[in-house]
Amino acid sequence: MLLCAGLSTRLGRLGSERPKPMLPVCGVPIVAYGITNLVAHGITELVINTHHRPQLIEQEIGDGRRFGARIRYIHEPVLLGTGGGLKNALPLLDPEGLDEPFLSINGKLIFDLDVAALMAAYRAAGDVLGMMVVRRVPDARDWGAVHVEVDARGPHVVDILGDGEHMFCGAHVTRPSVMARLPDGECDSIRQGYLPWLRAGGRVAAYEHEHGYFAEHSTVERYLASNWALLGGAPLRHPPTRLSGVDPTARIHPTAMIVEPVKIGAGAVIGAGAIVGPNAVIGDGAIIRASVANTVVWAGAVVDTTPLEGVVTGESVPG
Repeated sequence: MLLCAGLSTRLGRLGSERPKPMLPVCGVPIVAYGITNLVAHGITELVINTHHRPQLIEQEIGDGRRFGARIRYIHEPVLLGTGGGLKNALPLLDPEGLDEPFLSINGKLIFDLDVAALMAAYRAAGDVLGMMVVRRVPDARDWGAVHVEVDARGPHVVDILGDGEHMFCGAHVTRPSVMARLPDGECDSIRQGYLPWLRAGGRVAAYEHEHGYFAEHSTVERYLASNWALLGGAPLRHPPTRLSGVDPTARIHPTAMIVEPVKIGAGAVIGAGAIVGPNAVIGDGAIIRASVANTVVWAGAVVDTTPLEGVVTGESVPG
């Protein structure tokens, strides 16, 4: 399940225009990165929950066929949180009541997660409530620290939201019967789930994501940093498309200058004298009539004067 319900309030106007998982990174919605990684690992039955502007997600992502997947949607008129959203989706996640394990991952992530290794580690962990994907970071407390220890059965979570050297990466493997224990309505899978269950003596295994790309996009600064990292060649094993370069259908005026790294999308038009780059992502069909650097221009936008560095979302940029 890809968790895509939310309000994206920290993103300001970007979040009001598009749900966070639908923000384009190098021209591709964030959630598409998660879908292509899952499909590459053989996971093709997917569920997406929605809240803010659900029609945009369903229209642009569709039923999943173009990704090689089958995607079903479940809408939350009232936000249910990370735990409530999972519990609400159990009829889709476990329609036959087989209680097979499933992977939940936050749709706002671009995450080069080795899903095959994660699932193998989960099976080897034995009888656990779930397996949380964690990552060692210097600012763990800012993310809600996870305390991980290793015993004869392997790495496991001792505490959450206290002291620790790891952050929770927004991905975990669990079973429907475990998520069914959560309270009805809005709830958090950590605060109302794993944390009290740990204190009651339950075991939650840990899988450490040591290598590979990881980006979370809850602020404009993180969103831009992720664009620049992938544009600059940060390795990603299963990208949804080519993440840099100029689409062959783009029209570049002979007097325009392209300064790499750039991503210029299909049908984009770069006008006379414009300097595009470095660090410029020009969306499909965008029209650029001024110099652009260190800027993400969304699909269809028109840039008539050089914008401040950041994000151009609308149809035009006033002088």
